[in-house]
Amino acid sequence: MTERWAVAVTEGGGAEVAPLAADGTLAGPVVREAALAEAVRSRPGVSRWVWRATAGIYPQLLRAGVRTERCYDVEAAETLLLGHEGRLGAPHSAAAALARLRGTPVPPDPPPRAAEPGAGAQSSLFEPQPVPVGLADLAEVYAEQLRRHEHAVHPGRMRLLTASESAGALVAAEMTAAGLPWRAETHREVLRELLGERYGGSGEPRRLAELADEVSAAFGHRVRPELPAEVVRAFARAGIKVTSTRRWELEKIDHPAVAPLLAHKKLYRIWVAHGWQWLADWVRDGRFRPSYLPGGTVSGRWATNGGGALQIPKVIRRAVVADPGWRLVVADADQLEPRILAAVSGDRALMEVASRPDDLYQAVSDRAFQGDRDLAKLAVLGAVYGQ
Repeated sequence: MTERWAVAVTEGGGAEVAPLAADGTLAGPVVREAALAEAVRSRPGVSRWVWRATAGIYPQLLRAGVRTERCYDVEAAETLLLGHEGRLGAPHSAAAALARLRGTPVPPDPPPRAAEPGAGAQSSLFEPQPVPVGLADLAEVYAEQLRRHEHAVHPGRMRLLTASESAGALVAAEMTAAGLPWRAETHREVLRELLGERYGGSGEPRRLAELADEVSAAFGHRVRPELPAEVVRAFARAGIKVTSTRRWELEKIDHPAVAPLLAHKKLYRIWVAHGWQWLADWVRDGRFRPSYLPGGTVSGRWATNGGGALQIPKVIRRAVVADPGWRLVVADADQLEPRILAAVSGDRALMEVASRPDDLYQAVSDRAFQGDRDLAKLAVLGAVYGQ
């Protein structure tokens, strides 16, 4: 079995392919193929494809019915290596890596493409295009990356991390292509239960209008609860000083407007973020298709582009129903990020708490936040994300 081949997309949907030696250099001639999918499909013996970026190549293969189990994502590897070398945030494209290798001006990375409703993983003709990199140049970058892996503090761990991120990129592309099964009618039923009937035009649904009336009645004058500045001024007129409309601050106030305000705040967020317009924008043919982005945050956590896929309220998730003959499997990361923070930071007290199987946030709150779990969680996650 051939261990590794490199592949690069050419203009017109074609491809260049070539075998690679153990050190990452070309081990044979570069072959030009008329179609990317056929170039990969016709070489079933390749155990790992080396390519520029999974997000730019694998969706094309999936649309043609071609799947691969392993890859090496050069641009994902460049991001990891730059971070390890203390250069996190430097341009990580294959073109930038090639320029650094040759000592030429480094091109900036193209800005990320904003997801468009209904667009899924399809590319836009108007999105920024990366600087072209041919297969021979890509192999040169790859060979240098292999050398940089060996100079890492823990070469084996660095190689494993790169392999994991590359595998994650394959999974993300497959998840984007497959989409999440979504029952639109169930979603509408949930919205009707929570928000009531829709009014014509852009007016709020019945339940939100009712709660807005309750808020206004409690203050004795018209107040729009979706406008924080207006709510703060209304409390000031009532002789109550508040600095924001955050739930934890409002809950401390004894005033008849608080209960309808909090209810309106919760439902308004659902209406704006995952209401009928969201359903029309992001669900097609029984599928919700955001673009999944591995390593999309500074902590390495996944992100999504479009539709807020990682922040769907629990009540709305009732619309996620498995297709006939399939089951949904729910996996809990078990507060993984703060446990990683404990290990990375070397904080002995946090490490001791993180080693327990019970609720980490509650344990932290018992030690340092007088039992306030929400505040402890905010503090810990704020530390994770550099707040």
